[in-house]
Amino acid sequence: MRLNWFYIFWFFLPLAGMSQTKDLSPYKPDGQFFILPYDSMPQVMIPEITIFPQPKDKSPRAMRQYTLLEYRVKKVYPIAKLAGIKIAEYNRVYLSFKTERERKDYVKKIEKELFATYEKEIRSMTISQGRILIKLIDRETGKSSFDIIKEFKGGFSAFFWQGIAHLFGNNLKSEYDAAKEDQMIEYIIWQIEMGMI
Repeated sequence: MRLNWFYIFWFFLPLAGMSQTKDLSPYKPDGQFFILPYDSMPQVMIPEITIFPQPKDKSPRAMRQYTLLEYRVKKVYPIAKLAGIKIAEYNRVYLSFKTERERKDYVKKIEKELFATYEKEIRSMTISQGRILIKLIDRETGKSSFDIIKEFKGGFSAFFWQGIAHLFGNNLKSEYDAAKEDQMIEYIIWQIEMGMI
């Protein structure tokens, strides 16, 4: 009798294994959850959470400085965002030209267009807003303002505009540092993008 059970066990063992692998279809999404086979661990998609340190100094003076920084960032961030889009578009067209003459004509055309559209707005900016704009352009494009001018207009022009920026206490070679120096600016941008301010 014991021998018969042994044969029955070995006969049904492959069938039992087949029944476990039968319904291992890919995960089926159901909202934010996934319907999984019974022997798998459940998985939940969690949105990314950004954590910013709280300011240590909450004195009235520090709060005024933060409010002023927030105002400046809110004023120049849309311009920097648009600059990132425009520079990518201009660069694509610029590189499509075969001759240097076509490139120079194109640069003159976009320079006139940009001056006509944004000159009044940029001239009305304070030095501090200009400094933030330079950093945000680096954030949006991955290149400093100096490098962008050098790429489109040449080294002499970039050197000239760097000299003008130095007269007003700015530096076109400034880079954006979200982890340290520009952490509060990054926090304000995050609030803007989340619709909190």
